[in-house]
Amino acid sequence: MTLVAGIDSSTQSCKVVVRDLATGEVVRSGRASHPDGTSVDPSAWWTALQEAADAAGGLKDVGAVSIAGQQHGMVALDAHGHVVRDALLWNDTRSADAASDLIEEFGADALVTRTGLVPVASFTSTKLRWLRDAEPENAARVAAVALPHDWLTWRLRGYGPAEESPFGPDFGELTTDRSDASGTGYWDPATGDYDRDLLVAALGHDVALPRVLGPGEAAGRGIAGVAAETADVVVGPGAGDNAGAALGLGAAEGDVVVSIGTSGTVFGVSPTVAQDASGAVAGFADASGQFLPLVATLNAARVLDSFTRILGVDHEELGTLALAANPGADGAVLTPYFAGERTPNLPDATASLTGLTLESTTRENLARAAIEGMLCGLADGLDAVRAQGLTPKRLLLVGGAAQNEAVQQIAAQVFDAPVEIPEPGEYVAFGASVQAAWALTGERPAWEITVTAAPQQDTRPVIREQYAKARPIG
Repeated sequence: MTLVAGIDSSTQSCKVVVRDLATGEVVRSGRASHPDGTSVDPSAWWTALQEAADAAGGLKDVGAVSIAGQQHGMVALDAHGHVVRDALLWNDTRSADAASDLIEEFGADALVTRTGLVPVASFTSTKLRWLRDAEPENAARVAAVALPHDWLTWRLRGYGPAEESPFGPDFGELTTDRSDASGTGYWDPATGDYDRDLLVAALGHDVALPRVLGPGEAAGRGIAGVAAETADVVVGPGAGDNAGAALGLGAAEGDVVVSIGTSGTVFGVSPTVAQDASGAVAGFADASGQFLPLVATLNAARVLDSFTRILGVDHEELGTLALAANPGADGAVLTPYFAGERTPNLPDATASLTGLTLESTTRENLARAAIEGMLCGLADGLDAVRAQGLTPKRLLLVGGAAQNEAVQQIAAQVFDAPVEIPEPGEYVAFGASVQAAWALTGERPAWEITVTAAPQQDTRPVIREQYAKARPIG
């Protein structure tokens, strides 16, 4: 049996899955936690990767491995390969003013044409500008910039500071992929080239950047960073987390993934790069050679968490209450901007519950309004992606909340495209294992994805009509 491994180094933890190359069956897996915070020493990720790999039975017997990871984080390295300062993660917002400065200097239209993105605090370019302005001595020390999965792949292959790694700090061996490069703010997804002028404008000087690999292209052979006598192990290109999930789900053109986590994302595979000057849709590349227009919302599953507390129920009971109410919740509408909102861009907005009467104010309608409001926010994201030319043929609903029967049934009433719910799984790590198999064999594997539910499409326009009237304009 030939084995391949996929690694997901996410914000919260590192997951390792080892799969059978022939069938895609998960043979074993491991997990290790990451520290909390929006600014983290990357050595914690490296330690967690080694712990998760050990928990998965090690990597000595795999034919190939690839790492997917959280996007955008800034890993700044000095000339000796040491990390200059703790990495700023995607959710570190201290670079919000730097994003505004870059937009003012270059213009949103020009930036979206050059990079597919309008800068926000998430993207690497804004974090480099913050470093330049807030910590100029640290900025001056930077000799190379990597993203989390780039740096981990480099360390896995045995590169890094001389005292920690067998091969030393060879920046020529830093690699990344299209999906992660497309979230930096200084890479052009249309041409596949770095925009060095934007990099210099962000950091203040030019630096070494990872070589961008194509789908299925190997970063190299050998994983000396974790195991000796592994010179034949193929190392795949890696991916950003959303692109990894799309690959793990087997998403193809016309598939749109709706992910309901603490926050929400809506992204789909497209043959053309998105260029949205409003900034609502990020024009990312995917891990298969196409593009991945993506919308992020700040309010998703935690909306349901809030209403379980309000109503004194668990998530299953919340769903039971919601299904006992009519579509549209008899006019009760939740605009779920508890944490402000990114799509639409309303960072200072708050949640509101409107349309209540003595008759409509029931536990059932409140539960229904919570689920409808959460899904309507994601449906707004789908509209934004659709405006970039993507025509959804199928919606793949993933994330913990997607397993709730009420969320599934109400999704079939909110969205105007067929909804399918894949079985729960570590799809980012699965996508990385697809990359590993692809790099090993030269062909993308066609492993089967099991769909556990496909509710009958039952679109009820009243739900979104009410929501559109109640929400603020952004």
